[in-house]
Amino acid sequence: MGKVILGNHAVSYGVLVSRVQTIAAYPITPQTLIVERLSEMVADGELDAIFTKVESEHSALASTIGSSSVGARAFTATSSQGLALMHEMIHWTAGARLPIVLANVNRAMAPGWNIWTDQNDSLSCRDTGWMQVYCQNNQEVLDSIIMGYKVSEQVLLPTMVSLDAFVLSHTAENVDIPDVKLVDKYLPPYKPEIKMDIDDPRSFGALSSPDNYMEFRYKMQEAMDKAEDIIIKEGKEFERIFGRKYGMVEEYRTEGAEIILVVSATIASTARASIDSLRAKGIKIGLLRIRVFRPFPVKDIARVLLNKKKAIVIDRNISYGKSGIFFDEIKGAFYNIEGEKPKIFGYIAGLGGRDVTPEAISDMVNDAMRKDKPEKDIIWSGVKL
Repeated sequence: MGKVILGNHAVSYGVLVSRVQTIAAYPITPQTLIVERLSEMVADGELDAIFTKVESEHSALASTIGSSSVGARAFTATSSQGLALMHEMIHWTAGARLPIVLANVNRAMAPGWNIWTDQNDSLSCRDTGWMQVYCQNNQEVLDSIIMGYKVSEQVLLPTMVSLDAFVLSHTAENVDIPDVKLVDKYLPPYKPEIKMDIDDPRSFGALSSPDNYMEFRYKMQEAMDKAEDIIIKEGKEFERIFGRKYGMVEEYRTEGAEIILVVSATIASTARASIDSLRAKGIKIGLLRIRVFRPFPVKDIARVLLNKKKAIVIDRNISYGKSGIFFDEIKGAFYNIEGEKPKIFGYIAGLGGRDVTPEAISDMVNDAMRKDKPEKDIIWSGVKL
């Protein structure tokens, strides 16, 4: 069924057709519309789930952890300062190996107080053991919720699905909402082998000594390593059933390209216009969109970027004292890879929701083309001093 909906409501419908059983909700701009719509779905009987209103984001994820621990398919959503307040529970969720899906509407961190988009909130969670997906449009938002559960429930790690504040969250697009019975063919009921059960008592979250703690973390990394192949496999299965294909990355006009523009999230849609314009001028450039950030798509990045002259990374985030985060991860990915590596330029743009226009992207590309190599790890785009 095609329907014109906001990105936030694409999350809500993704939860609906995934037959989520428990939802814990606390409002924060620009996420609130997700849980408001879900509360209506539960109240109207559209969704057979328990909807719990809690007193904070920390409690929202704590409640979700409890639900998932007893074997329920569980969901929550947040943004920015709310995700920061959840941070203790973010670590707990992954360490407890719970396949929770959380929708995060990417919003800049305060102060200064800002409700518009950048990625520092979710990327602050990059080392916690959560898988992370960055969406380009509202259709991908809905589809990523469904696939998030399909992958998480196989590897027993949580998934964070991120969408840009206002650019997607409050923008309406036509979205295909699949029939829930069709989704059932793709996403079976969640039936964990181990869960909290009074008839089968076990210990959960107990004190872990130096003799066994490290092995728990080893198994988390092992699960993350396995997740990449499962994401690719389930993306192909999703295409077979629903006609839309998703992988770790997405390419646009990379064949024959000498320069690759590397972006994520909604900047990719704008970048396509810049790529087309630059191609029309005879510049051999292509686009690589990183869709899945954790696990990090090292193999795809090497495949696309090796033997290219230059890679231009646009980060809507920053690791203060270092560089843009995607830029730094891409540089690190090449450390043990043999072959001719591109010169990698790292640009910071769009923080706090500032527009990244086709003209701004073209300016960054032209700037990198004028240089033989990057002079520093951070090149600021559009800063007004």
